[in-house]
Amino acid sequence: MGLKYQNILVAIDGSKEADWAFQKGIEIAKRNGARMLLVHVIDTRSFALIDVYDSVIGDRAEKLAKDMLEKYQQQAMEAGLTDVQYEIEFGSPKIRIPRDIAKKHNVDLILCGATGMNMVERFFIGSVSEHITRYAPCDVLVVRTIKDAE
Repeated sequence: MGLKYQNILVAIDGSKEADWAFQKGIEIAKRNGARMLLVHVIDTRSFALIDVYDSVIGDRAEKLAKDMLEKYQQQAMEAGLTDVQYEIEFGSPKIRIPRDIAKKHNVDLILCGATGMNMVERFFIGSVSEHITRYAPCDVLVVRTIKDAE
């Protein structure tokens, strides 16, 4: 792997940390002339809480994700990037991002936010950023601060 990134994946979950990762991703992509892939994984574990899964719920979640990713895509293009795509998947984000999506798109850098899960949630389901870092086939940047923080 060289010193330039060519395919950058930014994990988008709607959190402020994911937004910070997106902002940093734009700068890295611009410096490297890289392609940016925005990814949102609709966590199907949350549907387990619903007695009868209704496809309307999944459709609604997908529509909201599409709207969110299209806004991020537009922002990236307005910032000067020319190759910005997005992908919406279903499943566990901590598994799908590093093991499936990153490999499928030949990603060489993943940016994700350090989300604010509490200790109990991390104990039971594990941190998404931790799993991405552990299982990604490429470099990972876990973002904890806003782009211009000192």
